[in-house]
Amino acid sequence: MELAELTRIRVTDPGRIDSAWAGRRRRPLVGDDGRMLLVAADHPARGALGVRGDASAMGSRRELLERLVTALARPGVDGVLGTPDILDDLALLGALDDKVAIGSMNRGGLQGAVFELDDRFTAWTADEIAARGLDGGKMLTRICLGDPGTVATLEASAHAVTDLARQGLMAMVEPFLSVVEDGRVRNLLDPDSVIASIGIASGLGASSAHTWLKLPVVDDLPRVMDATTLPTLLLGGDPQGDPHDTYAAWADALNLPSVTGLVVGRALLYPPDGDVGAAVDIASGLVHGRTT
Repeated sequence: MELAELTRIRVTDPGRIDSAWAGRRRRPLVGDDGRMLLVAADHPARGALGVRGDASAMGSRRELLERLVTALARPGVDGVLGTPDILDDLALLGALDDKVAIGSMNRGGLQGAVFELDDRFTAWTADEIAARGLDGGKMLTRICLGDPGTVATLEASAHAVTDLARQGLMAMVEPFLSVVEDGRVRNLLDPDSVIASIGIASGLGASSAHTWLKLPVVDDLPRVMDATTLPTLLLGGDPQGDPHDTYAAWADALNLPSVTGLVVGRALLYPPDGDVGAAVDIASGLVHGRTT
């Protein structure tokens, strides 16, 4: 289906989006090995389009959708994380059948904005996630001890965790301790800061039964992961350096008990050589312990 056809459907028959979600073939959240590889595609909604110094790498929606469809078609890719605009397109394309779909819920803290730390909820709601048949929701939860607005983010994330748990759906919390330096937000990626963020995030909501964490790969990761019993997916971030070094770091991290898999976006969708299928196959082999 061409991009123009997606636009035509949105103009003349928007109800097809609801029908596409209603007809989507569902699958269990995790397979027999208890592991998960998700492709992340929620960056554009926060104004974060850059990859490896190319500030507009994710600017073409056609190209992004093509890369996502390629990734989701590969064996070992369990699903996708995205905002309603992207997931609705993927549903219309039939790319979400037998895949996990996680809704990115709060994209209000736009990259580079004076209000960047205001991670308010602007996308999926827990009720809509349940109504559409998604499998869970993800929330960015940046914690800045010098910003009084952080408490509102914590409260909103806590409500989302509670609401998703009430529906029996995954609540994926992505916490960071963050600071503002020279007007820019910087996430603290030292082990002690990540451990502190884990403790704060783990206590959000009235139930932790369906809470998962999304965490960065940092130094001293065994000590960091000892801070939680919650299932944890490691994030890819904006890829830098040699991809083989990144893959090696993922492989080591995936041996830790609490690490259940990966959530990777730009590193798989925009590899240096442009071969999305090959990059995804390497990641799925690491996560699921097989060569694809």
